[in-house]
Amino acid sequence: MTHRVITALASKLSPHVPLSKTRLETLCLLIVAVISARTVNLSHLACERTEPVLIASTYRRLQRFFQHVSLPEDWSARLVVRLLGLTGAWHLCLDRTNWKIGARDVNILMLAIATQRFRVPLMWTVLDKAGNSNAEERIALMRRYLALFGAGSVQLLLADREFIGLKWLNFLNCNSIPFAIRVKAGLIVSTDDGRSLPLRSLLARCRSTRKFRATFPAQGDAEALTLTFAAKRIKGGDLLIVASNAPGQNSLNAYRRRWAIECLFGDAKTRGLNLEDTRLQIAAKLHLLLAIVALAIAWTNKTASALIGRGKLARKTHGHYAKSWFRTGFDEVRRLLRSDPQAALDPWATFPKRLRVV
Repeated sequence: MTHRVITALASKLSPHVPLSKTRLETLCLLIVAVISARTVNLSHLACERTEPVLIASTYRRLQRFFQHVSLPEDWSARLVVRLLGLTGAWHLCLDRTNWKIGARDVNILMLAIATQRFRVPLMWTVLDKAGNSNAEERIALMRRYLALFGAGSVQLLLADREFIGLKWLNFLNCNSIPFAIRVKAGLIVSTDDGRSLPLRSLLARCRSTRKFRATFPAQGDAEALTLTFAAKRIKGGDLLIVASNAPGQNSLNAYRRRWAIECLFGDAKTRGLNLEDTRLQIAAKLHLLLAIVALAIAWTNKTASALIGRGKLARKTHGHYAKSWFRTGFDEVRRLLRSDPQAALDPWATFPKRLRVV
């Protein structure tokens, strides 16, 4: 990895990241190194610097970066969107990933963009506990998103059964955020004919697909909410039930895109950057590391898009891609960083000098 590559990338980011020249070059070193070394472990990243500097010195430099650098909470979100060249409205996926460092839980609530080609982290909250997030934590995350991009940028918010609750759903509905969220079959709803019963009872005779409207009864200070439900039987006989406030959407079909965030976690972990290799446990340091990972993943996706152009990825005989968009770009960036480092930075060539509010 040459110093020229780091300097070139730093010149692209300098108008958008409020850091000194030295700190900014360290940030760029980290973005490049996590792809090249395929890990976020600082001891491995320190070995990626090619200048005649002791590895121990570089390692200490990286440690000081995470100790002393403090950036705005969502500084990387607009950079990711602009690097990918996204405009208009897009699908958002909400999910949670967790692992352990020793006996300590690392628990991250993540909001990601999912398009036909890209799956990229956008915003996240490092939870200070194990287990599910609550309505307040989800609402706080979405408020941060709305402050940057507005509700008009959301084509559909997709989430699994963990992300339910009347207070949360009312927040999305009141803020004009269209959603398609899977719900549990045991939830009680009220029908137009005045019955109150679990969804599984209402769908006891459902054998193919069914679409209907029903109301979640008021709970405490949360008002009742009428939604459109779509349901079908899936493999094993279980019910897939998706609740949506966008009746014109084919919510069952749209919900399939939620799987993109599960694939994204694989990209960030074992199939790509090995995020779980980190020893960082403090929330602020993890937040900074995740921003670096987000920019690295956006870079690889943009590289894949430039490499494939308007074409399509090759598929195997069973119909699945031989390589994902992420892996296609990831392998190409790693190859170029070793053979033609300047060409590896080509996806940043169209990066705007100034970022406008989306």
